[in-house]
Amino acid sequence: MAHQSHAALGGPLSVLVRQKRDHVRLDRLIGQLKTTTGREQDRVLLQLRRLVFPHAFAEESVLWPVMRRVVPDGEALTRQVEQEHQEVNELVLRLDEEQLTPSERPRLVNRLIKVLREDVRDEEDSLLPELQRELTVSELRRLGVAWEVVRRTAPTRPHPVVSRRPPGNVLAALPLSVLDNARDLCEVAALRAPRAAGPMHLTGRALGRAATRVERIGLMRRGENPTTHVAESDPAPSKPST
Repeated sequence: MAHQSHAALGGPLSVLVRQKRDHVRLDRLIGQLKTTTGREQDRVLLQLRRLVFPHAFAEESVLWPVMRRVVPDGEALTRQVEQEHQEVNELVLRLDEEQLTPSERPRLVNRLIKVLREDVRDEEDSLLPELQRELTVSELRRLGVAWEVVRRTAPTRPHPVVSRRPPGNVLAALPLSVLDNARDLCEVAALRAPRAAGPMHLTGRALGRAATRVERIGLMRRGENPTTHVAESDPAPSKPST
């Protein structure tokens, strides 16, 4: 898919073109993530979160249900990508922790980069070509519009407890999106004005606690596949494999 023109993929409205555009942006951010440290890397991580999580949320809410309906092995294909999305959630959540050792952060960043690249490769080599084979150009365009609407209103932070499938993820979208965007504003303010960092961090943590309460509501967990389930009694995600 990476070598096809936008016209071959269905034009600018097509979900395939929209996906490819986001993947190009992600590749640039990964390059920046590898070459930065400290506060500059925090800025890149903020941009990466605001790209990756809405992108993945829209896939799980709009694209993968269609994949499971129209592609014979859609269940297995989407389950693998959902597992990658779950690990990205857990890695970014750990990167947000304040008590990381000097060796932990680079290891987590490197693992995050690896998983993100695997995710893009799986989507462009397996999932999206299957959609292209099974759907007409008109269907790809309609799917692209729906995907874009969801992406623009999706959460921007990791929520590993929320279901990766409807109806749970759809129900969680609005409250978590509001809380996440407020947390992002606090983080931007802290990065731009270090003197305000203390109050902004306190506000961000309060919003984070509110998000945690929302994502643990039973309705938000409906539809989850067992392979990406996080036990409600376990507030901390499992450590990623290396």
